[in-house]
Amino acid sequence: MRHKQGMAKWLRCRINGEERVGAVNGLGSVNLCDGKLFENPKITDEIVSYDDIEILTPCSPSKIIALWNNSKSNSEKLKLDKPEHPLFFIKPVNSYLPTGKEIVKPKSYDGRIVYEAELGVVIGKTCSGIEVGAAKSHIFGYTCVNDVTALSIINQDPTFGQWTRAKAFDTFCPFGPVIETELELDTARVTANLNGRVRQDYSVEDLFYKPEELVSLISSDVTLEPGDIISCGTGPGALPLKAGVTIDVSVDGIGTLSNTFSDG
Repeated sequence: MRHKQGMAKWLRCRINGEERVGAVNGLGSVNLCDGKLFENPKITDEIVSYDDIEILTPCSPSKIIALWNNSKSNSEKLKLDKPEHPLFFIKPVNSYLPTGKEIVKPKSYDGRIVYEAELGVVIGKTCSGIEVGAAKSHIFGYTCVNDVTALSIINQDPTFGQWTRAKAFDTFCPFGPVIETELELDTARVTANLNGRVRQDYSVEDLFYKPEELVSLISSDVTLEPGDIISCGTGPGALPLKAGVTIDVSVDGIGTLSNTFSDG
């Protein structure tokens, strides 16, 4: 989906106290838009620089569904088999964080916190139980996601895997900075740079379940709404965060999601 000026990147911002949709114009600035992102917003001639706006998360999902064990190389490293169905959990609204803001270590937890660089699939139309062949028309675009995890919590209780608690803390789901509506999935790579050093670097082709398969299979379990995101799971190389570091998650063709980590 490419809008009439040939742009493919959308963002959401605040300017003069008002939330607006913006279209990145390729000239280092943004065309502000009238209307809502998933309802064919009208691009205006009002152009602003990044210095004039506060970048927000590019959409406001009702839910972010994130994957576990969807990387072939990570699965091989951990000696796991491909799951028969996507294994997923939900990141709640309180965890959402835009680029440029701090990931904050919760005061209630003193263990390891790791980053996980992932591709996010942004839903454009309501879908429930759709076939793989229909999935593409329900995908609005793609974004960068950092599935931050309080790692020690997951298996803390031997009777119950605490995936939701481990991944649901405030600020634990940065995503953005834009939604790219036209992405070359066959060649796209996902990277994580920790203070400028590459720590994760894997191909989208490494995923067991590709975006259209995920939309079809997950929509058979959960109705997906416009703005919802499926975070496709991470590859090898996720490491603990230390206070003061900057973690940059990038996807070829989308851009870079950048956040610092604070120990609170």
